[in-house]
Amino acid sequence: MTTEVLAPLPGRALPLTEVPDPVFAAEMVGAGAAIEPADTDDPTTVTAPVAGTLVKLHPHAAVILADSGVGVLVHVGIDTVGKPELFTVHAAEGTRVAAGDPLITFSPNAVRREGHSAAVPVVVMDSAPGSARDAAAGPIAAGAVLFTA
Repeated sequence: MTTEVLAPLPGRALPLTEVPDPVFAAEMVGAGAAIEPADTDDPTTVTAPVAGTLVKLHPHAAVILADSGVGVLVHVGIDTVGKPELFTVHAAEGTRVAAGDPLITFSPNAVRREGHSAAVPVVVMDSAPGSARDAAAGPIAAGAVLFTA
């Protein structure tokens, strides 16, 4: 079964190899792509990239078990664990979400001022490196196809 993974926020789509984190860059968590959000202090909402069940939700990350059976991780920023004050959560673990439902709001520049990357890796967990297909590159709108798994 093919899963279309949608962009959970607007920005610039980039390959995981450009994410400044060796785990994501080497696709150790799974294959996918990332989005570099705009240079803004404005609140930016991260939405569900697939429909499914929200099995994990932290202030900086979410895992959705998609209807196709794959787990999709959205990680907001790099090294942002332990910084809950940077995020507002809009959903609850165990609930069903539709693609595009709001999950987390954050200010990309607030993350950057803390000395962290605001890049948002989106990966299909436990998938083989290089298995994401048709990955978008360049400017992307929220809700556009980011890649196919």
